[in-house]
Amino acid sequence: MKALLVALSVVLAAMPVAAAGLPGVYGAMVVQPVGLPERAEFDLTPAIERARREHKRLYVYLAAHDCRFCRRYEAFLEQHADELLPHFRRDYVIADLRSSLALLGRQVYIRLGATSRSYTDFQTSIGDERARLLVYPNIWILDAEGRPLMQMPTGAGTFETVPEQIEVLQLLQ
Repeated sequence: MKALLVALSVVLAAMPVAAAGLPGVYGAMVVQPVGLPERAEFDLTPAIERARREHKRLYVYLAAHDCRFCRRYEAFLEQHADELLPHFRRDYVIADLRSSLALLGRQVYIRLGATSRSYTDFQTSIGDERARLLVYPNIWILDAEGRPLMQMPTGAGTFETVPEQIEVLQLLQ
């Protein structure tokens, strides 16, 4: 019975709340994890396929529904949608990966096609040079083949001004 309660609490903690996630106006592809509670696998395959079809880049946003820094970034995007949406719409397919702070990095997996990798293995496979710890929010900008286009910040300092966000979207370093 105790194991069942623990498993149920992990599943409930991993479930996003309605208000969490990128603002709807951004038209993000919401990617819910499968395989809970042992692992949370996020399948980016449909987003990569769409990016290829539309000749766009992929903006992958990994956030936790119970992360205050994620809510702050999402509020920033909502507040500045008029300025930022044209940049996102022109060049990006957005994937909004919905997670929870209860999930440990070793439980998070990213699937691209037939290959599923743990969070740290995924970062290594795409040449991500950031620390291998799971920090929210986490953003990757990938080309339509799943290769990173820019090293991105993570955590609390994620894009605090419109010019910073536009620089990132334009791939300026």
